[in-house]
Amino acid sequence: MAPILTLERISKRFGAVVVATDIDLALGDGEALGIIGPNGAGKTTLFGIITGTVAPDAGRVAFDGTDITRLTPERRCRLGIARSFQIPQPFTGMTVFENLVVAAAFGDGRGERDVYADCAGLLQRCGLADKANRVAGSLTLLDRKRLELARALATRPKLLLLDEVAGGLVEHECAELVALIKDVRATGVSIIWIEHVVHALLASVDRLVVLHGGGFIAAGDPHIVIRSPQVREIYMGIAAAEP
Repeated sequence: MAPILTLERISKRFGAVVVATDIDLALGDGEALGIIGPNGAGKTTLFGIITGTVAPDAGRVAFDGTDITRLTPERRCRLGIARSFQIPQPFTGMTVFENLVVAAAFGDGRGERDVYADCAGLLQRCGLADKANRVAGSLTLLDRKRLELARALATRPKLLLLDEVAGGLVEHECAELVALIKDVRATGVSIIWIEHVVHALLASVDRLVVLHGGGFIAAGDPHIVIRSPQVREIYMGIAAAEP
């Protein structure tokens, strides 16, 4: 089966800062991929290249068999690519339900009334049903992250990009979020997840890649990758010579 997402020889730099050099990546349909790397490694920029908010200097992005390298973010969203942001960005003056309606109607190209039932179902699924009429700006961090995920799902994505959704959560909140993401994945949605909370990734993804110095320095089984001496030294600050 052809991969749902392919990055071919992607390169990007900002002045003297090299973010990506000839990066290749293929994501299988239904696969969950984790990406880790030190701050400033270019992980979020890579998401920007996939979603169209950042233009690569060179290379090609293909999604579901279509070259999308020059498509707008709006067009990519309607093709089935959705993302969450590291810092949740709801419409703070709107209710939780209204936030979902906007995402579903504009992100998926449907009429407002046509999305009501789906939005109500998403509220239930994401644990926000009792907060449907609350103003989004009044939510706790966990509920803002739930809303961020729900808004992405409202566009009915084939590929979901998650940017540090577990950051700032306490242990039981993180566990609830992991369970929700596993539920999403069970519906067949492909996932790429950037995260510093490594145990959340280990519990959720099929494959782990490490971004550093403009390229992937390790890739494979998450538990094997995270024990790599090179990864321990570069990402976790543990000298490779240590046991």
